[in-house]
Amino acid sequence: VTQELWFSIMGENSSDYRDGTANLPAETVSWNEAQVFVQKLSVLAGEQYRLPTEAEWEYAARAGSAAMFSFGDDVKELGRYAWFGENSGGHIHAVGQKLPNAFGLYDMHGNVWEWVEDCYQSTYEGAPTDGSAIQKEGHCQRNNRGGAWINSALNLRSDHRHRMGAGSRGIFIGLRVAKTLP
Repeated sequence: VTQELWFSIMGENSSDYRDGTANLPAETVSWNEAQVFVQKLSVLAGEQYRLPTEAEWEYAARAGSAAMFSFGDDVKELGRYAWFGENSGGHIHAVGQKLPNAFGLYDMHGNVWEWVEDCYQSTYEGAPTDGSAIQKEGHCQRNNRGGAWINSALNLRSDHRHRMGAGSRGIFIGLRVAKTLP
């Protein structure tokens, strides 16, 4: 989700990095704020949008690969696909500047972490087998995936998971949305 789209839906831009580039990813977004965004987007679009589940996010990020990254295991290639600690210059970048994965998706690795729907649990034991989100009663830590401009290469692996409180915000956390088909 870009800052331009975030502003058009939310009427404000709370991102820390604003340089006049409409295509910068929305960041400094909490999971709770992401939920409000997808609800408003759904109403305005007349279609159902939501955060992807962790399983959906990883499937999209891997793009058919079983390797560490969607493009393989060679960390030296990561700079062609992602903004991360070694090449970001210490800030986020406009979306879509690096190569897409085999599914045609940009920025699945790096730039900003992306919230997913699931509650965090340390293993996948007992996780739903149908791709739905892991949910728990009451409050839970929430997952975000993909790594960010500030991270080392290993934090950008397709299987890497990061957890934070649902109200947590940071200059390295954004979101991607999924559309529920009828």
